[in-house]
Amino acid sequence: MIRSLEGTIVRQNPTHVVVTVHNIGYLVYTNVARHTYTIGETVLFHTHLAVRENALDLYGFVGEKELIFFELLLTIPKIGPKSALQILCQTDPELLGTAIALGDAEHLHKVSGIGKKTALNIVTHLAGKVDHTFIPNVAHALAAPELTAGQRDAIDALITLGYDQKEANVFVLKLDKSLDAKSLIQSVLTQKPM
Repeated sequence: MIRSLEGTIVRQNPTHVVVTVHNIGYLVYTNVARHTYTIGETVLFHTHLAVRENALDLYGFVGEKELIFFELLLTIPKIGPKSALQILCQTDPELLGTAIALGDAEHLHKVSGIGKKTALNIVTHLAGKVDHTFIPNVAHALAAPELTAGQRDAIDALITLGYDQKEANVFVLKLDKSLDAKSLIQSVLTQKPM
């Protein structure tokens, strides 16, 4: 099993990069949509070797957390390496970990664009399997007070407007939680315009 690969990026495509290590080029499927690589850049990938009947595919991630979640996703029925990679292109370990810890498939679906059925499968199959200690935001989310419906709607709306999820949470939680979603959104937009 190849668990890591360090080399120079020599080619980049929408789904993979080619990394040379001692004059050997390795095609590594990676979440190019979330990380930008530069030709000539030296990079260390944490890798998973997917063995199939007619191919050996190498999947690589810059962060070890991404690899951990990739391999956790592979334990879910009907999710193979390409599907798991696509999920990691749409989301990140913090969002996945938080959704799993809170059992919140709907939030995962809304924020990341992952289908409702897939989001529900992820949350139900990985419940209890994620070590939350290595994702600080998950521990914070578990300790955080329950959001009101207005706060949840305001956060969803701000994310739709282009705010980062963490940023939207911080801004909304600073405001009076008795406000309705519209008032919360207006307050955030007047304090910090896009």
